[in-house]
Amino acid sequence: MDLKTLLDTPPWDWPKDAGRMFQKILVDQRANESDRLVAAELAGEFTVINDDLADTLLTVACSADEPEQLRARAAISLGSVLEQSETDGFEDPDVVPITERTFHNIQESLEKVYRDNSTPKEVRRRSLEASVRAPKTWHQYAIRSAYSSGDKEWMLTAVFSMRWVRGFDDQILLALKNHDPEIRYEAVNAAGNWELDAAWSHIVELVNDAHSPKPLLLAAIGAVGSIRPAEAREILVDLADSDDEEIAEAVHEAMAAGEVPSDEEDDEEDERIN
Repeated sequence: MDLKTLLDTPPWDWPKDAGRMFQKILVDQRANESDRLVAAELAGEFTVINDDLADTLLTVACSADEPEQLRARAAISLGSVLEQSETDGFEDPDVVPITERTFHNIQESLEKVYRDNSTPKEVRRRSLEASVRAPKTWHQYAIRSAYSSGDKEWMLTAVFSMRWVRGFDDQILLALKNHDPEIRYEAVNAAGNWELDAAWSHIVELVNDAHSPKPLLLAAIGAVGSIRPAEAREILVDLADSDDEEIAEAVHEAMAAGEVPSDEEDDEEDERIN
């Protein structure tokens, strides 16, 4: 398969040598830049990433000789494996596709890229966005600095990062009122992730607003199911039969979060009887 075909193919259907193909393209500085960008995007998939491929992505992200856009793409592609490693740990090597050594190397290297002010802004932003998937102490200052910078792009990165790093409830609530739809989208995701009850009225308003852009609406639907799952059905019932399959599916998932399994219902009934 070529890169274009792989882009349109689910990762679980990729050939066994897909990872080696991505690595070969990534290390070839004579390759077409658009091909290298696609390879960097696909290389972060769990079906192919391993220590070698992660090291290659990291080398590209850290190299001042590489194009800015490629470095940024390589950095953000490391985010998913960082998050999985942070969540699952390293007790079972069959669960996480990289070793603990590689995990810490990615963390340390992305921090260095972010802290280097000579690095292009886009690369620094993506390095921060990837690295927060496995939070460290330095992220608190980095996020506050980005949010207070007055730069729209840095603010967007900051609110995106608040989804993974605790301690920014007030900033999330402010970002929900921002006129920029991208910032509001990230704020909704952050509010849902932290089950931020103070954001409830803002989230419901977005769900009920017929003019909410679809990405923002989908994020708000998910947040409803996270923040007050017991009230999700009441809030979302009018959208349950949407002609848009993606919206209808999101609604049903959010509603399911508030449903009590039948065995739990039986246990509760038994407790009342006794």
